[in-house]
Amino acid sequence: MDKLKNEYDITVRWRAFPLHPDTPEEGLTLEQLFANRPVDINEIRRRLKDKAAELGLPLGERKKTYNSRLAQELGLWAESKNRGDAFHMAAFKAYFVDGKNIAKIPVLLDLAESVGLPREETETVLSTRSFKDPVDEDWAISNAKGITAVPTFMINKDKLVGAQPYETLEKFISANGVKKTEE
Repeated sequence: MDKLKNEYDITVRWRAFPLHPDTPEEGLTLEQLFANRPVDINEIRRRLKDKAAELGLPLGERKKTYNSRLAQELGLWAESKNRGDAFHMAAFKAYFVDGKNIAKIPVLLDLAESVGLPREETETVLSTRSFKDPVDEDWAISNAKGITAVPTFMINKDKLVGAQPYETLEKFISANGVKKTEE
């Protein structure tokens, strides 16, 4: 995304998305998450690993899924402090590479601090849930726009779903009339 932001006149707006919102704080194993569904967990892992390798993204051996609601609230707050991209990347690494439970307050405090956000202020944001309503609004927008998976890239009403290589993203934004930045 950084390369696209440098080369094209785009603004990236992260939106919170209700990804398994009923997951308890302690998380669920993938077997629990997909119970009673005809899903081959090993096949999902293999496809994710292959896609991550294709895109040059780090990916750990994820065994559980965790509730990301508080991380999403903190992410929107981080954006208001111009630390959104850094926080989102740190949360991605914590969850997908390191397997950390991003529903846990101490994990979130450490993540925020690692990207330069004040720990005391982070504690206040989490304890008061001051970004609960903006996350609820994002969830409602996702629902209204028919977004069912992440990531979903959207320009006007045109959507591109799933992690994509740079070239695909570049074609998508060019096809939507986005111009390159002036050198």
